[in-house]
Amino acid sequence: MNLGDLTTEARNPRSAGLDAMDTQQMLELMNDEDQTVAVAVRRVLPEIAKAVEVIASSLRAGGRLIYVGAGTSGRLGLLDAVECPPTFDTDENQVTALLAGGRWAFVEAVEGAEDDTETAAADIDGMQVGPNDTVVGIAASGRTPYVVAGLRRADERGAQTVALACNVGSVIGREANIAIEVATGPEVLTGSTRLKAGTAQKMVCNMLSTGAMVRIGKTFGNFMVDMRPTNDKLVDRAGRIVAAATDSDEQTAARALTAADGRTKVAVVMLLAGVDATAAAKLLDEGSGSVATAIGR
Repeated sequence: MNLGDLTTEARNPRSAGLDAMDTQQMLELMNDEDQTVAVAVRRVLPEIAKAVEVIASSLRAGGRLIYVGAGTSGRLGLLDAVECPPTFDTDENQVTALLAGGRWAFVEAVEGAEDDTETAAADIDGMQVGPNDTVVGIAASGRTPYVVAGLRRADERGAQTVALACNVGSVIGREANIAIEVATGPEVLTGSTRLKAGTAQKMVCNMLSTGAMVRIGKTFGNFMVDMRPTNDKLVDRAGRIVAAATDSDEQTAARALTAADGRTKVAVVMLLAGVDATAAAKLLDEGSGSVATAIGR
């Protein structure tokens, strides 16, 4: 399919007079169009759910979630990846990303990088992608050569593959085991896929990583009990999480966190199971990191 034939490249009739609108009208139109994104994402929840289960299986097996993308799509994948360690205490390589042009391309455009299929295959090889990994290729157009080649090479190496595109019938969708194709339609600014398409991609990445982390026991209820309290704000949040999750007062939660060396999950198990930090850590190990399993729920 030619680029000009894609719905993400089509002209949106509602914004044909964009430059003649006053600022309020322009923003109302953008907001109206943005409201269609969540609806489009909802239509592909079954495919997203399949991908979450596959990613969770990879992580349980010691594998990785690896995003592959170029431009805005690649940056969104990298953004999701770098937010996982502080939120879920993941290893820095457990959720990671390959960005066409290298990580420097996050802050500066690297011309021609998205068309470099040889580098894509080499990047996948360089990460030693294998059967325990899930590779998620992200491309609004669904046809970015770097992403197509990355998915193809990942499949050759035995990895599970997922495509995230904003056009139906995408090239990357045909390459992947699971195709998530969010039909976001024409942009307010013709072809500017950092708008609705980018919003859809961010929403789906949020679901993929968060959903998988919930499935592997990184949460308790709706608390992120595996977060890293690495600054004052997060220390405060960890204390409030421990107190709320265990129905304890702040002082009790703070003492438990201190005894647990700041490990939020360990502090929660200490208070709920009535054990010390060493025993709580052992219960978590035996329960594959799940608080609910560790305390017998």
